[in-house]
Amino acid sequence: MNHTATAAGLNPATLADVLRLAGAPGFDRIQHQIKRTGGCSDPIHIQGATVTRDRATGQVLHSYSTDTEPGGRLRIACGNRRASRCPACAWTYAGDTYHLIRAGLVGDPAKGTPHTIRDHPRVFATLTAPSFGPVHNRPGTRPCRCGTHHPDNAPELGTPLDPETYDYAGAVLWNNHASDLWRYFTIYLRREIAKRAGLTQKAAHEQSKVSFGKVAEYQKRGAVHFHAVIRFDGPDGPDTPPPHWATHELLDAAIHAAAARVQVDVPAAGDHPARVLGWGVQLDVRPIKAFGDGAEITEQAVASYVAKYATKAAETTGTVDHRIGNREALVLLGVPHHPRRLIEACLDLHDAYPDRKLRDWAHMLGFRGHFSTKSRAYSTTLGALRQVRADYRATQQRAALGLPDLDDLEETTTLTLAHWTYAGHGHTPGESWLAANIRRDIAQNRELAREALQDDWPLEGADA
Repeated sequence: MNHTATAAGLNPATLADVLRLAGAPGFDRIQHQIKRTGGCSDPIHIQGATVTRDRATGQVLHSYSTDTEPGGRLRIACGNRRASRCPACAWTYAGDTYHLIRAGLVGDPAKGTPHTIRDHPRVFATLTAPSFGPVHNRPGTRPCRCGTHHPDNAPELGTPLDPETYDYAGAVLWNNHASDLWRYFTIYLRREIAKRAGLTQKAAHEQSKVSFGKVAEYQKRGAVHFHAVIRFDGPDGPDTPPPHWATHELLDAAIHAAAARVQVDVPAAGDHPARVLGWGVQLDVRPIKAFGDGAEITEQAVASYVAKYATKAAETTGTVDHRIGNREALVLLGVPHHPRRLIEACLDLHDAYPDRKLRDWAHMLGFRGHFSTKSRAYSTTLGALRQVRADYRATQQRAALGLPDLDDLEETTTLTLAHWTYAGHGHTPGESWLAANIRRDIAQNRELAREALQDDWPLEGADA
């Protein structure tokens, strides 16, 4: 697409840089680099060289240097998972998360899970935070407690009915300890499974394993909750069938019992009282069955849902995606009242609980855990998925240069020497405009491909 023809409406500085870029001798190569990053918003710039030699003869089989690139540097994708920072890299991260979760549901031998895991009991569980005070919501067909039927996009949804009585300190302390609550939940879950199976914990562990993949999501009120795929496996993990007693019903009951047992004690500090933190009463557990098979939710839908929230963080509540040093910054940034009060609570509590690093995580409303985690045996890893993609791109590059595939060469016959240094990051205004257009074109092509897939494969979840 001729992006230059669509440059109308740009501010003068950006337009001038677009014209400069379009007339530059290395424009085609710059455009190619940006395309290879997927239209990354803040690419990393590197400088260096790589040389592949024949070990025996010293002959150079392949060499590359950024000296031949425009500006003497190469752009690579930033890899940021946040959609608010880089939509292009966030899309890649979401895709990797989708395949990671899906591999643990439908099986993928190349990713470490056999197809037989579809016969294992699996559930999709949602664990939420307790109430810290009534908030504006949409309770089914009934009006909110304020008497109003709020539309889906109402800005007051999730905000307190009475901010002066809302427990802001409790809310951010709960977020801050949410990862501890999850860790204790996984411990109690195994104990509750053994109890319901009529076995000792050792015997239950010898007969079955529990695997999970989870993602954290912020509710509108600013509280974190967790969505998790939880699966029964056999004694040797996903390659073995679970015992006869490992049923959906037992797993459901064990999850409810474990969640009810979890407690984290927060000691009193200064003017702040001691607290006992636990999960909220809203606990949803739904079975996942192969190909849907009458279940309320399908495998594809679960993987898509988890992947969707893997790239979103606290900024969905109205806060910002970077650290905040003081209260004055909240005013300058225009943070809405409710998330601002939550951030202020983090700043106020920091000195009382310095080990919890609440000031550092104030922009996350206190939450300091990983957004996407899994147990070791659930499926593959994000690192493995990224390596497959890197190997694929390397194979394409070698084919374009007429070099033999590395799989056709013995490891001992070649030697690769490389040296890379960091040379900056980001775009000029014109490059940012070009990257945004490339990113938009890629998104449109994906949407067209998705629509074509739906036409050819009209099954539920095919558009995931």
